[in-house]
Amino acid sequence: MPRPDPPLRAKLHEIIFEADTITGKVFDIFLLIFIFVSVLAVMLDSVSDINAHYGSALRAGEWFFTILFTIEYFLRLYSVGKPLSYAKSFYGIIDLLSILPTYLSLAFTGMHSLMIIRALRLLRVFRILKLGQFLREANTLRTSLTAASKKIIVFLGTVMTLILIIGSLMYLIEGEENGFTSIPESIYWAIVTMTTVGYGDIAPQTLGGKILASAVMIIGYAIIAVPTGIVTVHLAQTEKRNISTQACPECSAEGHDMDAKFCKYCGAKL
Repeated sequence: MPRPDPPLRAKLHEIIFEADTITGKVFDIFLLIFIFVSVLAVMLDSVSDINAHYGSALRAGEWFFTILFTIEYFLRLYSVGKPLSYAKSFYGIIDLLSILPTYLSLAFTGMHSLMIIRALRLLRVFRILKLGQFLREANTLRTSLTAASKKIIVFLGTVMTLILIIGSLMYLIEGEENGFTSIPESIYWAIVTMTTVGYGDIAPQTLGGKILASAVMIIGYAIIAVPTGIVTVHLAQTEKRNISTQACPECSAEGHDMDAKFCKYCGAKL
């Protein structure tokens, strides 16, 4: 028989991880507000005029939010039975990355700008507002991408090989006198052209180069459709299930079925 959680840990888990209770929803809503304000502060701090007048206040705000989120992060670790499972989860990694830049900025200048990653924490809004249908669709998309990952990796490997060949050919055809000063520079041109971005900073001048460029542009349109088709097929084949917003008290995992009694990841009772 597993030992019951201490009352304080159980109460903290209910407040921090569960959006079904009043206290949990209030905590999550205030958390979202703090996240939004902290992201806004980082954005405003990058504006020179605002930084000149309110830089000190914005930096003080950054430290306030960082300390607040640090306390929240350690409370999350304490409130679950398996802290390491939460620390390695998607949200656990995002929560950690959202507080590290401020501390790293003490040693590395400009690192605080990376705090914009806190915006990813706003994804919790789907769970907080109990938008179960969004969680279901997110689970479907994740399952489809996972199923298609091997095909996409093979496809990307083929594309990279093709880009290396095209870049080398363009270097031989155009040469340094036409701006293709090296094979890496030519590979850069091949990537820009094949993805239909077309910056125009490097362009072929010879007839052979223009013919090759035309072929690369046509290939680019065909290539864009391939990964889309792969994911679309898996999306059509993936079964959609209703997803609960409840988090496991042991490993903090989400995405359980509505009628689940036990966590499908660690087996703990929900």
